[in-house]
Amino acid sequence: MDILIISGLSGGGKSKAASFLEDIGFYVVDNMPAAMILKFAEFCAAGSSRYDRVALVYDVRTASSFDELFEVLNTLKASDGVCRMLFLEASPEVIIQRYKETRRRHPLSDSTASLEEAVEKEREMMAPVRERADFVINTSRTSTAQLRSEMLRLFGDTEEKSGMTVNVMSFGFKYGLPLEADLVFDVRFMPNPFYIEELRHQTGLDRAVADYVFGYQQTKDFLKKLEDLLAFSLPLYAEEGKTSLTVAIGCTGGHHRSVAVTHALTEQIRAQGYSVTENHRDINRNS
Repeated sequence: MDILIISGLSGGGKSKAASFLEDIGFYVVDNMPAAMILKFAEFCAAGSSRYDRVALVYDVRTASSFDELFEVLNTLKASDGVCRMLFLEASPEVIIQRYKETRRRHPLSDSTASLEEAVEKEREMMAPVRERADFVINTSRTSTAQLRSEMLRLFGDTEEKSGMTVNVMSFGFKYGLPLEADLVFDVRFMPNPFYIEELRHQTGLDRAVADYVFGYQQTKDFLKKLEDLLAFSLPLYAEEGKTSLTVAIGCTGGHHRSVAVTHALTEQIRAQGYSVTENHRDINRNS
C-alpha cells in the first residue's frame, strides 16, 4: 500500500495537488486527523485494491503539536507499505495575492493583525513539518498544468503515458455532433459501404467493411496523416494539463466508415502508450 500525506502552507496548492492525484488513481481523503491515520491505514490494508494508493490531506495547524503526526510517520515508514509526505508552499507575496483573488480568510486571521502576519506565522509554525517532508514543491511560479505534470512525474504510473486518457469515438453527422468532442474529423469523403448491398447491414467492426474502407489509398493516407497529427499533439495536450481528450470521427450514419477508422485509430494510439477507450455512439441506430 502506498500512503501519501499532503501538507503545506495555506494557499500553497494542496487542494489542486490532491485533485491531480485523484486523477491518476489515488484515493483522496481531505482533513484527516493524525489520530485517525493509522486506523485508516489498517482499514485500507485489509480492504480492496481501491485503497492501494491513498493520499491524505492533513491540516496540521489544528494540532497542538506535531508529535502525533511524526509518530504516525515513523510507524508507517517502518511498516511493509510505502509512506511519504508532500509539502506544498509558495512565497508570502504569492500566497497573499492568491488570498486577495479568492477573498477567502486565512485560517490564522483570527489570531493575527493582518494577512501578511498570518502568512508569516504559519510559515514559522510549519517549518518542522517541512523538514520532515520527502518532497517539497514551491508553487510560486508553477502553473496548474506544471503542477499536474509534477504530480504525474513523482507519483504517476509509469506504464501510462502522460496520465491522459484518450477517448476515440465514431458518430453519425445526421444525429448531431458529440458535445464532449475536443477534436472532430469528417470521413464522409471516403467511399461509402452503405451503397454496397452485401455490406449495408454490417458495420465498420466487420472485416468485410473494414477491408472495403481501407482498400482505398485515400483512406490509408488519411489515417497516416491523422496518426502523425495526434503523435505531435497528444503530448502537448498532456503537457497543458488535460486528463481526458475525446477524438470524434464522423461519417453520415455512424455505421461504416467512421467506425472502421475509429477502431484502427484506437489501436494506433494505444500502441503509442496512451490509455485509450473506443466508443461507437451511433452504431446501433437504424439507418
